[in-house]
Amino acid sequence: MNSDTKDDNTQGIPSVPTNAADAAAMRQTEFGPSSPGRSPLGVDSVLTSSNEYSNTAAKSSSMGEELDRRRLDMLQRCTDEAKRMGRQLLFGMTTSLILQSVPLPAECDLETEALHTVSSARNRRIRARNSALRTHLWKHVATARKVKINGYVLALDLFHVWAQLSTHLSFASLVVLGDAIVAATSSQPRLARGRDADAVYADLVRFTQKLPLFKGRESCIKALPLIMPGSGSPKESELRLALLRHGLPCPELNYTVPNLRFASGVVMTVDMAWPDCRIAVEYDGDHHRTDKTQWRRDQEKRSRLLGRGWAVFVATAASIQDESAAAEFAFAVARALALRGCSFAFRVLPMPLERLARRMRRLAARPDGAQ
Repeated sequence: MNSDTKDDNTQGIPSVPTNAADAAAMRQTEFGPSSPGRSPLGVDSVLTSSNEYSNTAAKSSSMGEELDRRRLDMLQRCTDEAKRMGRQLLFGMTTSLILQSVPLPAECDLETEALHTVSSARNRRIRARNSALRTHLWKHVATARKVKINGYVLALDLFHVWAQLSTHLSFASLVVLGDAIVAATSSQPRLARGRDADAVYADLVRFTQKLPLFKGRESCIKALPLIMPGSGSPKESELRLALLRHGLPCPELNYTVPNLRFASGVVMTVDMAWPDCRIAVEYDGDHHRTDKTQWRRDQEKRSRLLGRGWAVFVATAASIQDESAAAEFAFAVARALALRGCSFAFRVLPMPLERLARRMRRLAARPDGAQ
């Protein structure tokens, strides 16, 4: 077990205030004060409702609805437990992800539906019988932001959660979660604090490089070159990694096609693009097929793109369900790129992800940024 996240019945945060004013504040059920910044309790407050979760982090209504449903359910459970114990609780690990509308990683050795709390020291433990809590030790709690969800519930900030989870995830899931954290942070104004996705990613890099002495640090450092601002969903991240592992050049994410708009005036974007070759890749979840409005928008966009000389490849979950399917899809895209003048070395067998990470790090270090 990671020494930085050992199970421990600890909460390294103050107990519930007992004066009348604070008691009234603790009874509130909304997600913190209406203005951003520091709350009266000295923690960061954030509104994590679906209204603030933009299309970048959750393009599909189905994905947004699922994240919102999970968040509300988890918030109720966390609040009930805090009330039962008579104190404010700080939640981390997968619980913090859910509370802050981040999709859960596909491969995780934790019980994701458990209530994971965090503390900085064993001597501040809470002992409770028949508790639903799974408590963890994270020695960096003191320097981490605590996001106020409501008067009873705090969530560890997402950068620290990513570091926390690094020893509980596969390397691929660590990269995909990094994408999702950058997207969620930049998409929620009170988490973004005026930063776009590129700035959030730059801050994640600095955070990881400066945070000392946690067991998953090496994996996090290795994962950083593979994280890309702009990924719209975990499946899009998985698809991008599959293409890169076969040697395809790095695409632009959420590319806005110049001078192309829907009838409503909204600009048209594609999930991935190689603009010089006019080639796009879109990932379609089930809602693209079952939601009539979404289906019509997809058809309009792709018809307009084809009319302007773009080649559009549409991937589904089946396209990346195994290495054979991913290789077949990657080859189709690679062939189109090659026919349109793009030069690269296609790999029949996928490159190991760790090797790809080293390659991306070397490419990023080149002055010209050439691939």
